[in-house]
Amino acid sequence: MMTREQAHAIYRAGEETVVRVLLEMDARIHALERQVQELTVRLEASEQRVRQLEEQRAKDSHNSSKPPSSDGLGKPKPKSLRPRSRRPSGGQPGHPGQTLQAVEKPDHTLRHPVTRCSDCGRSLADQAPDRVEHRQVFDLPEPKLEVTEHQAEIKTCACGCVNRAAFPPEATAPVQYGTRIKSVAVYLKEYQLLPFDRLTEILRDIFGCQTVSEGTLANLVAACSQRLEPVDAAIRDLATQADVAGFDETGVRAIGSLHWLHTVSTSWLTWYFAHKRRGRKAMDAAGVLPDFRGRAVHDFWGSYLDYDCDHAFCNAHLLRELIFLWEEQQQTWAKDMLDHLLAIKEAVDTARAAGRAALPTEELDRFRRRYLQNVDAGYAQNPAAESSGGPPRRGRRKQSKARNLLDRFHNHPDGILAFMYDFSVPFDNNLSERDLRMMKLRQKISGTFRSFAALVNFCRIRGYVATARKNGLNALEALRRVFTGNPFLPTADTS
Repeated sequence: MMTREQAHAIYRAGEETVVRVLLEMDARIHALERQVQELTVRLEASEQRVRQLEEQRAKDSHNSSKPPSSDGLGKPKPKSLRPRSRRPSGGQPGHPGQTLQAVEKPDHTLRHPVTRCSDCGRSLADQAPDRVEHRQVFDLPEPKLEVTEHQAEIKTCACGCVNRAAFPPEATAPVQYGTRIKSVAVYLKEYQLLPFDRLTEILRDIFGCQTVSEGTLANLVAACSQRLEPVDAAIRDLATQADVAGFDETGVRAIGSLHWLHTVSTSWLTWYFAHKRRGRKAMDAAGVLPDFRGRAVHDFWGSYLDYDCDHAFCNAHLLRELIFLWEEQQQTWAKDMLDHLLAIKEAVDTARAAGRAALPTEELDRFRRRYLQNVDAGYAQNPAAESSGGPPRRGRRKQSKARNLLDRFHNHPDGILAFMYDFSVPFDNNLSERDLRMMKLRQKISGTFRSFAALVNFCRIRGYVATARKNGLNALEALRRVFTGNPFLPTADTS
């Protein structure tokens, strides 16, 4: 028979076993909980990464700042932000139109006589015509070089003095090309963006220039650029004094590395500046923004905000980001803000077309209140991220794209809505972007610049021609004036 002591020993052994099993189960449960937490964190990180990749893949030129050339073969269907016009396509009533018109004094006249009757065969050579029917054909003359020889007399006076007649300014060497062919060569090279080999071929095939080499063309470009140096400085000074100017920059390849081409654009001038850097150092070297006291129109590149001037922001960039948030993340506030900005633009365009200088004060207040309401709705839809509870980290806390965009709308309402208060401020910075677009096209056609001097020459000539065209001067004529010593020089805002 079991004693009491034996029974207690067995009971205690059973309790220890149960306790040990319970402890082991508890440890396993905690381990499984930690594993579930780790897997949950990894799953959330993976889902976030997938969302980021999907959003990155969904970005193209219509909903981000990516250029259209990056869209590849699967280009998205164009989606214009402009409202559909009520007018029919094509020429509008009252449009003057353009068509080829006959001239009063043609360069050549060819008479086609009637010499014999087509019916009876009688001679009509001596009979006066009843009437003459006119038709004019417009065509180019046979292109060829004309050679003008300048002969300067030399006479010796009775006093022994030898007198020589002066040659004209365009005749500085025994044999040389004239101002017209020089301006055409620079026009085709720097304005029509032809590479050297194709340019030499065109000059040979069309004009018969058999001896034009790439080195000759490069010297012509350099000579044109040197003559334009004071004009370039004058355009920069005028840009510094402008009331409203657009600023932008783009990357260019030169000497095998990335450089940056900066532009200052108004409705009546264009100025380019090339530099190795993109930010504040390059802008200081350009010498426009440090002394600029007007309103600078640009994107949200931080270096521009460092300068003490009024700022206006490109709303085209904002519209693309709003489109992305609406289409990819279903952010309703983004759609409301998108529609609101376009509504303000339409009101400004309508008022400007009607000859009004500003919107009514009550309309301005209503537009601004609605703007701020959209921002508040955005913050409600995108609350600030909660702290993870870990140790404090240095720097700014990472935010979502929607939250970052909302901060821009919240912190810069005056710059974003500047076009609403001042009709001289554009809605976007497309003027500067159009001035930069040809720079990218030049690289696609002619490739990189082999020297920094070639990049500077291109910027100087292109800025001069763009300024001349904005003031109504023909590009070829503007370059011809450079070689004749009378380049075009803007003196005031002619807009």
